[in-house]
Amino acid sequence: MKFKFPVILLLAVSLIFLLTRETAAAPLPAVDLNITPSDGPEQVVDTVKLLLLLTVLSMAPAILIMMTSFTRIIIVLSLLRTALGVQGSPANQILIGLTLFLTVFIMAPTYKQINEQAVQPFLRSEINQQQAQELGAKPLRDFMLRQTREKDLALFINLAKIERPAAPEDVPMHVVIPSFIISELKTAFEIGFLLFIPFLVIDMVVASILMSMGMFMLPPVMIALPFKLLLFVMVDGWYLVVKSLVESFR
Repeated sequence: MKFKFPVILLLAVSLIFLLTRETAAAPLPAVDLNITPSDGPEQVVDTVKLLLLLTVLSMAPAILIMMTSFTRIIIVLSLLRTALGVQGSPANQILIGLTLFLTVFIMAPTYKQINEQAVQPFLRSEINQQQAQELGAKPLRDFMLRQTREKDLALFINLAKIERPAAPEDVPMHVVIPSFIISELKTAFEIGFLLFIPFLVIDMVVASILMSMGMFMLPPVMIALPFKLLLFVMVDGWYLVVKSLVESFR
């Protein structure tokens, strides 16, 4: 033991020396950040546009969640899982993944219009950035207005204290977006309520039977769960729920 320790120590020191020597010999990249005066206002404008683009990209998750069909679908699927009484199955990752793919499927025609009317002409330099934004916002505005209730839209028009728009394309986006969101919340909870009714009936029937038999110590949820799953499988519940959700946006 007295012999091995100095050998190990010598090997460790030699290894450290070799690593240090190789690191010192290898060139290290230099990072230099300088602020230099611009040759003209165009460079400053381009820099500001780049910063605005990065800001918009940071808001992409919020745009995906709140300005598409994502909100309605995820709420309905979460309420469906609660109505079934299976809190951990399907897992949150599965529900979110299914919601994302359904959102892409539903929003595909809208994104196709945005690409054809705004993105591709802008990339070909046929239109400027402002025109691309206006043309790209039109299909998305039309989609949201089709799902928005007039009551919700009128609420935010009055709160914004603007004149009543003469046409749908005259409604500003800062009015359309919150109107669309609260309309989606209401629609999602209405669908969730309808999904709760058959499973609630099963819970009530099972609880009544257990009470009539005097089985007060047996949890009704444990007995009702297999019957709710059986009902959901027999009617092909996932097919009906997904079909209804997709058709609700047509």
